Amino acid sequence: MIIRNNGKQKGFTLIELMIAVAILGIIASIALPSYFEHVKRTARAEAITALLDAANKQEQYFVDNREYTTTLSDLGVVSPTENGFYSLAIDVDNAAGTFEITATPAAGPVLKDDECKTLSINDIGLRTSTGSADSGKCWGR
Repeated sequence: MIIRNNGKQKGFTLIELMIAVAILGIIASIALPSYFEHVKRTARAEAITALLDAANKQEQYFVDNREYTTTLSDLGVVSPTENGFYSLAIDVDNAAGTFEITATPAAGPVLKDDECKTLSINDIGLRTSTGSADSGKCWGR
């Protein structure tokens, strides 16, 4: 049995492979930072939703009981948040009639978020944050 080779080989050359790998590297270096930023913003949105919900329920609790509660379970709010990224805490001063609810990173991508370390909302609706970014950016305004 004779096998004929017409001089044409199938496959990729090393140069073609190196060009493809270089292109993939460039695409990855552009896409990955955007992806990680998106993941952090999504986690922040979870914290914002939980804080706004807790603040609304705290105000309803005040209407019903003439005082703020220091317990999240009285409000029907769970900590950590739904995906476990943030832990919630309430600081109440019933003598002054004030409260502040704070979301602190607990797990996941938000642990490396230096822009918005914590998010807080108080009884007058003031939204604040700690970190290198201003509160408006952290709260999505």
